[in-house]
Amino acid sequence: METGEGADGPGGPGLCCASFNQDSTSLAVGTKTGYRLFSVTSVDKLDCIHESTETPDVYIVERLFSSSLVVVVSQSMPRRMNVYHFKKGTEICNYSYSNNILAVRLNRQRLVVCLEESIYIHNIKDMKLLKTLLNTPSNPSGLCALSINHSNSFLAYPGSDTIGEIIVYDANNLSTMTMIPAHDSPLAAITFSASGTKLASASERGTVIRVFSIPEGLRLFEFRRGMKRYVNISSLSFSPDAQFLCASSNTETVHIFKLEHGEEEAPSWSAYVGKMFTAASSYLPAQVSGMMSQDRAFATVRLQMAGQKNVCALATIQKLPRLLVASSDGQLFIYNIDPQDGGECTLDGGAKKGEVIPEHEFAAGPVCLDDETEFPPVSIR
Repeated sequence: METGEGADGPGGPGLCCASFNQDSTSLAVGTKTGYRLFSVTSVDKLDCIHESTETPDVYIVERLFSSSLVVVVSQSMPRRMNVYHFKKGTEICNYSYSNNILAVRLNRQRLVVCLEESIYIHNIKDMKLLKTLLNTPSNPSGLCALSINHSNSFLAYPGSDTIGEIIVYDANNLSTMTMIPAHDSPLAAITFSASGTKLASASERGTVIRVFSIPEGLRLFEFRRGMKRYVNISSLSFSPDAQFLCASSNTETVHIFKLEHGEEEAPSWSAYVGKMFTAASSYLPAQVSGMMSQDRAFATVRLQMAGQKNVCALATIQKLPRLLVASSDGQLFIYNIDPQDGGECTLDGGAKKGEVIPEHEFAAGPVCLDDETEFPPVSIR
C-alpha cells in the first residue's frame, strides 16, 4: 500500500507505505525518514525488529518471509531498487530501470519489478534478470500479484487498461499460462491464495469480487459487497487455507467472504469452520456454479476511520484466526474472527483502540531470523 502524501498521524512522521510479508507474520512500513519492520506474531505487543534511517522517503518496502532480505525503493530515486540484508547491514545489490518503479513482488524463486508499461522478472538467488515483459497495458498503479507457494511462481497482471482482463504468467518457466476475462471495467485489486491455486480480483467499480481457479481460469466464486455505490477496493487477501477472503476499500467497512474448503489447502483454519460444499463442486463452470454467488459478507469489520488507504491480511496469530488492518495514519488493528458464525469482528489484544506503529520501539529479546532456510544465497557484489 502506497499512501501517496506522507501521513503525519500517530504512527510517526510521514507514513508513506505499508505492506505485510508473504505469510503475514511481519509488517513493513516506509516513512519520510526510512523504513521499519515489525513482528505481528502476537496480539499483545507490536515489536519493531529493525529500523533504518539511511534511505529517506521510502515508498516501497518488501520483506521476504522471515528472512533478512528486504527490498527498498525511495522517492528520491524512484527508478532504483535496493536489495539489503538488514541483519548484516549490507546492500546485496541494486538495479535501475527505465521508468519509476511502481511495485515489487517476491517469493523464494523470483523477484518481480513492475513499471507502468513493463515488468522485470529476476532470479532471487542471484538477482539475474531472466525476462522482461515489454509493452504491457498501461498500469499506472503497478497492479500485480505473485504466488508464494514453493512449487510455483504465478504472476498476475492486467491484460488491458480498459476492461478487467488478467494475464497469468508462469514466472518459473517464463511463459504465459492463460488470460482471464474477469470484469467489464479495469482491475483494481488482485491476489493469489497461498497455494497459488486460486486468484481473487476486483474491478474499479468495486461492487463484485470474483475468485478463479488457477491455472484453468474457471470462475469459482462471486461475491457482492451488498452496496450499490462504487468504491475503491485497495486490498484483497486470502486466509492461509483459502477458506476466507477479505476486502478493504476507501470506506469504513472491511468485508470477509467465506469460500468452500479445497482439499489442496492447508487445514490451519479448517477446524474452526463448519460444514461446507464438496470440493468438486467448486470447480464447476461459472454458469453451473451460479448458486455460489453471495450477496452478503460472512463477516465484517467497521473501522474507526473512512476514506483512508489501508492494507488488510488474514492470519493465524497465537492459534486463532485474525484480521490485520494497517491504516495510512500509522495504526495497526487486530480483529478476532468467528469462523463458525461470522458477524461483526471484535478488536483484540493491544489493538483495542488501534495500536500505534511505534517510532522507536525494539523487541525486548532476541529475534530469530531463519536465514539458513529462508534467506536465499545471494552474493554481495
